Amino acid sequence: MKKSLAITLGAIGGLILIILIWGIASYNGIVTAETTVEEKASTIQVDLQRRADLVPNLVETVKGYATHEEKIFTELADARARLGGAKTIEEQEAANNELSGALSRLMVIVENYPDLKASKNFENLQVQLEGTENRIKISRTDYNKAVKDYNLRLRRFPSSIIAGIFGFEKADMFEGQEGIDTVPQVNF
Repeated sequence: MKKSLAITLGAIGGLILIILIWGIASYNGIVTAETTVEEKASTIQVDLQRRADLVPNLVETVKGYATHEEKIFTELADARARLGGAKTIEEQEAANNELSGALSRLMVIVENYPDLKASKNFENLQVQLEGTENRIKISRTDYNKAVKDYNLRLRRFPSSIIAGIFGFEKADMFEGQEGIDTVPQVNF
């Protein structure tokens, strides 16, 4: 009788240990996935800030040639300020779309100034802006992949149990505005 009680208690203890180890591993996996999402979101923010930092240089270069185009300069400054103040992915997404639209309008204006298009400063800024746009696209893709992996981990059984117990919440994708799924053209 004592031997069977010891075996039963040992089996129950072993089962509890297995469940505990599984729970810890699931929790740590979810935390790792969540941290990856946060890291990727930060990378998007850094790339968007880089683009926002290029805007004043671009504006100053264009201002020398297009002094009467004040409305677009104001739009760019406002959009840049909103991007700088964005706290959530949704706010960053909206501010990014606004800045992209303003930059596109600026590029249309630039077409009217052939001397500006030939300027070395403008060419350098154009290359930097194009590189930054590519970085943003890659960052968005990496972020969305991390969000997908994280959200799947939250929804898959049995880790969904741990996610529910500890209150992990689904992350949002960085989708962008409809029709703005490609890098703006900055070819001159």
